[in-house]
Amino acid sequence: MQQSAASNAAALAVAGVSHRFGSVEALRDVSLMVPQGSFCALLGVNGAGKSTLFSLITRLYDSTSGRIEVAGYDARRASRQALARIGVVFQSRALDGDLTLTQNLAYHAALHGIGGAAARARVAEVLALVGLHDRAAARVSTLSGGQQRRAEIARALLHRPQLLLLDEATAGLDVRARADVMTLVRGLIATQGVSCLWATHILDEILPADHVVVLHRGRVLADTTSAVLAAGQTLAEAFLQLTGLPEGAA
Repeated sequence: MQQSAASNAAALAVAGVSHRFGSVEALRDVSLMVPQGSFCALLGVNGAGKSTLFSLITRLYDSTSGRIEVAGYDARRASRQALARIGVVFQSRALDGDLTLTQNLAYHAALHGIGGAAARARVAEVLALVGLHDRAAARVSTLSGGQQRRAEIARALLHRPQLLLLDEATAGLDVRARADVMTLVRGLIATQGVSCLWATHILDEILPADHVVVLHRGRVLADTTSAVLAAGQTLAEAFLQLTGLPEGAA
């Protein structure tokens, strides 16, 4: 399956995607683009449609309208090629707490067809990237919340994806751990050239220069930089004004 020439520059291109759960419209005509080597914050409160969009991108759900491309590969027609280029960190944990970090990552490497010496080398490499090389023999259940999140990111990096999808990756973490995870992800973009779609409802994770897509009740309300969206206000004020949510929702 050939890549779309029009989308070669984009790590992710979503065009006109809608989705329903029975009579409930979860997404309506959603379009966005994440260029290669960039960070994009998908901003919305719980229930905005962020997780539904991630599920469509990763083929957990089948989209019924619109088009999704990952690195130029159509997620529906060339799903194997598209999925091979995605690393995902969902809210729910994917690692076994009773196994060591190395055992977990070796297992997930095998799922990607990486085994033997190549797997050992890649596990060591990703653990170094996320700053957990000294915890390789530790059981996952003994890691702190922030370390477990970094371990999940290590798992997502095993097959060298071009696009990272992180769904509320800092949920439940304290301020220091949240900052550490954000610094890690931004560093990976800068040093590894990966792209990131970062779904969040936490406004203080977003920097003024960040590309921001505001998703609310399944619709894209804004697609710009954080500074332009704020336009002299705080980002929280601009977000509340745009969505019509009550004060405190942000």
